[in-house]
Amino acid sequence: MLRIISVYNIKGGVGKSTTAVNLAYLAAAEGARTLIWDLDPQGASTYTLRCEPIVEGGARDLVDGQRALTDLTKPTGYPNLDILPADFSYRHLDTMIDEYKQASKHLMRLMRPLRYEYDYLVIDCPPGITLVSENVVRAADAIVTPILPSPYSIQMLDTLVTFLAKQRWDDVAVLPFFSMVDRRRNLHKEVTESLREQYPMILQTVIPYSSDIERMSLRRAPIPSYSPGSQVGRTYAALWGEIAERVGAAA
Repeated sequence: MLRIISVYNIKGGVGKSTTAVNLAYLAAAEGARTLIWDLDPQGASTYTLRCEPIVEGGARDLVDGQRALTDLTKPTGYPNLDILPADFSYRHLDTMIDEYKQASKHLMRLMRPLRYEYDYLVIDCPPGITLVSENVVRAADAIVTPILPSPYSIQMLDTLVTFLAKQRWDDVAVLPFFSMVDRRRNLHKEVTESLREQYPMILQTVIPYSSDIERMSLRRAPIPSYSPGSQVGRTYAALWGEIAERVGAAA
């Protein structure tokens, strides 16, 4: 059974692509057939996994169903891990999807053939509340949300939870976690403690602020692939363990 994990935050610059790449790698390393779909036109996940940011036919052929998603995937070089790379034409995806009836379900319909090919689909979703993100959120079994330890993150998480409640999409697991945390800073400690009280579903694993994460874009590889024993490598493994357990329960 295909399980869909959308890595999403309304705000950009929170470690979304880093999270998507590391989680997809860890799922594949466990033997699960895994596809990461980079829907962000900026293509950070595509770049990190050393793939060309080009989809044959671009967004138009994809949205029109001229090419099945299964025909557009590419191997990453890691066992069990494929990628559907970003394409700069994805910046027009909202406009294209809006041409269809039941536009908020259009990408979900395109995803159906993937259920026969993969165990996990990890989607690197662009920031903002758009028709694309609405499609991705609606299709997901779980929404994994990196949040920074700042007051603004409280507003962003409030907005996401309120949006889901208004849409009555209560069958999706919302899995926020703290990212880029410096425990030496009082503000970070205060925000993490207060948010946990307000949102008990926040995962226990905390991704620390680390230069190892910043170097990931230079190495162009998932951290657990080259440094599994490092603090950050172990932390991402713990994060994936929590997410896999929750997604399995939700499914």
